[in-house]
Amino acid sequence: MRKWKLILVQLALWLVVWLIMGLNQQNYEHFLEVNWSAFLFQTLLIFSVSYYISEKWLFQKKYFIFIVVSVVLILGAAYISSHFMMTGPPRGFSGPGRPKPPSPFLIHVLLLAIAYFTSTLLMMFMDSQKKEAQLEMQKTALIESELKFLKMQINPHFLFNSLNNIYALSISNSKKTPESIHSLSEMLRYVIYDCEIPKVPIEKEIHYIENFINLFKLRSSKPFKITFTNQLERTNLMVAPMLFIIFIENAFKHSGIEKGGEAFVTIKLYSVDTTVIFSVENSLPKEYINKDKSSGIGLQNAKKRLEITYPNKHDLKIENEPTFKVVLKLYPDA
Repeated sequence: MRKWKLILVQLALWLVVWLIMGLNQQNYEHFLEVNWSAFLFQTLLIFSVSYYISEKWLFQKKYFIFIVVSVVLILGAAYISSHFMMTGPPRGFSGPGRPKPPSPFLIHVLLLAIAYFTSTLLMMFMDSQKKEAQLEMQKTALIESELKFLKMQINPHFLFNSLNNIYALSISNSKKTPESIHSLSEMLRYVIYDCEIPKVPIEKEIHYIENFINLFKLRSSKPFKITFTNQLERTNLMVAPMLFIIFIENAFKHSGIEKGGEAFVTIKLYSVDTTVIFSVENSLPKEYINKDKSSGIGLQNAKKRLEITYPNKHDLKIENEPTFKVVLKLYPDA
């Protein structure tokens, strides 16, 4: 609610309060004559605390000055409204046996203080809501920038690996080079153009994975033990781009599959309703593979992207023995 609307609501409520109080009096005209000034000062105090006092001292954390100014304003306004605005002595209270009415000054102090501090609390609430909205916007902007940074880390890593594959292919068997370049061009087109949006159809991810596997298989005439099982019930599901390939690249890199033998990589992708289940399992080589400095960056990026893109909507499990296995569940509609 805008500030001026909130002020109008407060004034309307106080007007109703004053009317109800006046209707309970024996002399309604005298009640209005004595107390109209209190409503006027309530209006002035509400405007003052809403547009000036709270902004200048309260929200600047100058609490001592705010308290002093508030007390002076309330007491001063009550004194003026209860002494200088009265047109005559109160009527309806005189007579033997009647209790002495409370001091108009104390009544006005109480009413003005309630109006003043109620308005102050509402301004504090509005300020906290405003700060919360700003914090949420900053958080969203930070998440978007971090996600873009993570994608920038992924794409050069993918390009470096693919070019190495094509280089090795051009040396071993140049006849397969054009096919590998075509596969790479399709993959780059997907990375450059389609990956700019937050979510893509999962069928595009599948096509990307198939190109990646085909590009890897072209490196040698020897068969590799690579299995990709696609059992998706719905191909129109939307997922974050370039998410599965990080785990697949990690499996190919650390399985030792390029050396052949018993090394394997098994990839499965299926869905249950709107839940996407992805798994990749790779063998662990008997001989130690020397890891470069960037080892592990891909998995770290994948975990960060999942936390950003699917907060509380994913389940990631990683097993290290006897094989390396990753199982990822995405709950897009959770």
